[in-house]
Amino acid sequence: IVGRMVPEHDPVYKVTIIPRGRALGVTMYLPEGDKYSINRVAIQSQLCSLYGGRVAEELIFGADKVTTGASNDIEKATEVARAMVCQYGMSELGPLAFGKKEEQIFLGREIAQHRDFSEDTAIRIDQEVNKIVSQQYARAKKILEDNREAMERLTAALLEYESLDNAQMRRVIAGLPLEDVDKAPSTTDEGGTPEAEEVKSRFTKPILPPIAPNNPATA
Repeated sequence: IVGRMVPEHDPVYKVTIIPRGRALGVTMYLPEGDKYSINRVAIQSQLCSLYGGRVAEELIFGADKVTTGASNDIEKATEVARAMVCQYGMSELGPLAFGKKEEQIFLGREIAQHRDFSEDTAIRIDQEVNKIVSQQYARAKKILEDNREAMERLTAALLEYESLDNAQMRRVIAGLPLEDVDKAPSTTDEGGTPEAEEVKSRFTKPILPPIAPNNPATA
């Protein structure tokens, strides 16, 4: 929901609650085209959507019942926010880069970061990172609070279908019923309805003529 409400965010391709590896669920995004750079608005939208899962837990279960499920999202969001301050120059500290990275080629190309700023600057960097993260967390919380009913509908739909694509999510968020393709008439249905007969005709194997030397169809 958050990814759909913020500007310049990649479209949501699919969301699933089926566990994949260490993840208990995945939200997949599909860019509309090649991107060689990304602007400040798009980065802020990414940060906002990364906190959608943690905010949803807090709204549904309360602050004391949040889980570790969003740990990877929080880690990624913190890295992006720090990159905005230390690499991209997208903070109130100005267009400056902090911390020079050096590659130790003879040590398996390990990347060591050289600290080239004072302790006071380090405190200001931490404050800017915390400010960026807090702003986007509050933004995600406001979006989900304003769309609480849509969030609950999406939760119920995921519990029933486990996976939803982009079109299905749009219908659920808009409060429209899903087209239940999984419950289409069975090919073994003998009700004789036109829908069942149409489905049957798609999967019925053609009757081939017997193989015989004198049969022109199999010659």
